[in-house]
Amino acid sequence: MTEQTEKALAQFVSETREKLGLSQTGLAKKSALPLKTIEDIESGQELFLASTIRQKLARGLKLNPADIKQHEKHPNLSLLPDNEVTLFIKNQILANDIENLECPVCGSKLITRIAKMYDLEDNLVLVPKARCTMCPFQIKG
Repeated sequence: MTEQTEKALAQFVSETREKLGLSQTGLAKKSALPLKTIEDIESGQELFLASTIRQKLARGLKLNPADIKQHEKHPNLSLLPDNEVTLFIKNQILANDIENLECPVCGSKLITRIAKMYDLEDNLVLVPKARCTMCPFQIKG
């Protein structure tokens, strides 16, 4: 692994921006991204990016999106949809015991809801859903 790929996303973006002689505000304008997004990336709060943000950032930094992606940290999302942890979370959501639910991948707060759907016989079906505030983890039902 090269020295470049070992750099964290925050360090890589910050160093690349400085080499171009841009401030965070300048990069935000060139990337058509909010300044807060640039600040979050460079402070290490964002470890991976949505593809649209990655593309805009790459344009502002005069890079390929793949150059940025190699510095992102992607969490282990190998959790299967119906393992014990996700079943527990689903049951907690259905019981409306959601106050302290944490993401099993990164430990951040989960945003939850119950989708009301109907089956083919018009029976109401409650489907628990959750998504993490920090990583791509989600339970779709």
